[in-house]
Amino acid sequence: MTYDTLTGRTAVITGAASGMGAATARSLAAHGVRVALLARRAERLTELATTIEAAEGQALAVATDVTDAASVTAAVEQVHAAYGEVDLVVNAAGVMLPNPVTEGRADEWQRMFDTNVTGALHVIRAFTPDLIAAAAAGRTADLVNISSIGAHIAFPHYAVYGATKAALTYLSQSLRTELGPRDVRVTNIEPGLTDTELGGHIDNPELSGQLDGMFDALIGLSADDIADLIAYTTSRARHVNLRQAIVLPTRQA
Repeated sequence: MTYDTLTGRTAVITGAASGMGAATARSLAAHGVRVALLARRAERLTELATTIEAAEGQALAVATDVTDAASVTAAVEQVHAAYGEVDLVVNAAGVMLPNPVTEGRADEWQRMFDTNVTGALHVIRAFTPDLIAAAAAGRTADLVNISSIGAHIAFPHYAVYGATKAALTYLSQSLRTELGPRDVRVTNIEPGLTDTELGGHIDNPELSGQLDGMFDALIGLSADDIADLIAYTTSRARHVNLRQAIVLPTRQA
């Protein structure tokens, strides 16, 4: 097994301040990818970039709010100025705010749709021209969206979160019909129970406790597990598209 084909590529990774985004940045950089780190928490990004550079990798910290189209446009300019055209985009930014729908938490609903769906679209709109150009020049080009098993399996009180991830899964499927003929690969990854900061966003003590119990019972995945899957997927021959990956802890049905 070799990931050598990743060397020399340029990636944009959203949600890079923590969790799957940060783990993916570390993994890709270790395989010779120049990584542009996008997230809101500038200090976290700077720390991660310093860590990557200390390991002889290349990283650029770009403070970005994916829910703000202007912020994403500004990020494109910074990435292009530093690295030029990108050929790998990982949409890892996301929030998970479960609560019963009957509580009417419109603030949480809006935040999840703004980040998980609209934010991903802002990034896709901004960097798809790069991917198409890279593919047209004969290089490998990848768009990777991180969805969730919640796109397919209903969990009580996760209805709106699941709806946002179902939208992202469908978006990936549809984009494949547009970008695949232009040699841009689109991969949708749907993790099950994974240890990230998402659980820390939950303000419902009962649901937070249930999640902790699931980790104890199921032995959840790590962010590094997902990062390794992304590195594997994007290092395959350019005519091979691993279009959909559902990755669960072995104990999770």
